[in-house]
Amino acid sequence: MIDRVRRFIEKEKLLTPDATVIVGLSGGMDSMVLLDLLTLSGYQCVAAHCNFHLRGEESERDAAFVKKWCIEIDIPFTSIDFDTTQYASDRKISIEMAARELRYDWFEIIRRQYGAEAIAVAHHRDDSVETVLLNLIRGTGIKGLTGIMPKNKKVIRPLLCLTRTDIEEYISQRDMPYVFDSTNNDDIFLRNAIRLNIIPYLEKLNPSVREAIWRTSCNLAETEKVYDASIRDTIKDLFRDDKIDIRKLRETASPRSILFEILSPLGFGVSVIEDIWLGMENNSGKVYHSRSYRLIKDRHFFILDRESDNDTSVDMVYVDSETEEITEPLHLKIKKGKMPLSIEKDKRFLYADICRLNFPLTLRRWKEGDWFIPFGMKGRKKVSDYFTDRKYNLKEKENAWILLSGDEIVWIVGERPDDRYKVTEESSNIFVMEVIDNEHIASKK
Repeated sequence: MIDRVRRFIEKEKLLTPDATVIVGLSGGMDSMVLLDLLTLSGYQCVAAHCNFHLRGEESERDAAFVKKWCIEIDIPFTSIDFDTTQYASDRKISIEMAARELRYDWFEIIRRQYGAEAIAVAHHRDDSVETVLLNLIRGTGIKGLTGIMPKNKKVIRPLLCLTRTDIEEYISQRDMPYVFDSTNNDDIFLRNAIRLNIIPYLEKLNPSVREAIWRTSCNLAETEKVYDASIRDTIKDLFRDDKIDIRKLRETASPRSILFEILSPLGFGVSVIEDIWLGMENNSGKVYHSRSYRLIKDRHFFILDRESDNDTSVDMVYVDSETEEITEPLHLKIKKGKMPLSIEKDKRFLYADICRLNFPLTLRRWKEGDWFIPFGMKGRKKVSDYFTDRKYNLKEKENAWILLSGDEIVWIVGERPDDRYKVTEESSNIFVMEVIDNEHIASKK
């Protein structure tokens, strides 16, 4: 068994010889075997235990057991207590997800403290088979059918070369103690139901079903490498600057797969991605949401936008005659000059006759009903119509700010000034405003 694990570690390049490794130790059979095998293989192990306080006295029993065991075998030990229920409630996530986030975040902290090469966890081959079935039931892409990977960044799984039966035989031969989690027999949890009910039924149809699923997941893992390389090249071509080129997307072999690979890591669900795919030919303006992002359907692009980027808490700023710089919500610099003044023909600059301005000026987001007289024109125009003519998308409209003198627009910031405030031959004192950072300002080239 030790040789099998050593060969697997070497084959998958999980650890270098004599490396220090953090071992997630719950006290259960799997993690106890993991710690034993790594120790006997010559690695410098540090046992790390998380008490999630989810199983009452059992949680306390487990914590005491692993601490006592590590003292007996002279293995460095560290532990932590988590209020998992509160963490899950605060973040509106499941208990399972909360425990996962807490565990791996803390493991990484411990890894750095000890200068460890990796974090070893005790997933074995049967866990991987269960994961494939779990993902299949929930719905997944090709990656979800590849099972559990031997390595994910600093997290390694040296026991993936072993089955549950192998582990049971090993712990019996070594006569090692372990604790049992009573919730493992509760089939109200989907993973438990798969292990206790679904796999035994499938074994009636094919006694080697675990091996068959494992072998299939390994084949798909190799296939996924080819798929992933192709997908990356395609995404690089059509997804730039948070924009998905719809024409190029349409020309790919599988637009739905491309959308899935771009959007699923950002929290967009399968049903939402399906709606996005079906909506490729619809009119612009449709908005799709995940927890942290939204996707805006424009004429020629899907535009990705963080929800946090649309904060409207700062929606008005006053500019008096002495103001020289504004840093929030936009970064603008202000100066005054006398004619003759060198005027740059650049949308980042506003040049206005200061004698026509009524201070303090107001900087705010545009709203329906706003109108101005575009520079070079005589008739008034609604700002909304101006945006339509300029083919602004929803995000660009939301990012549009205007500068007003009284109730009159002086400038659509970073875009076009009002003709009424232009500099003429009669102008003597000039007001100049410059956009320093136009990241959050709508402007068309």
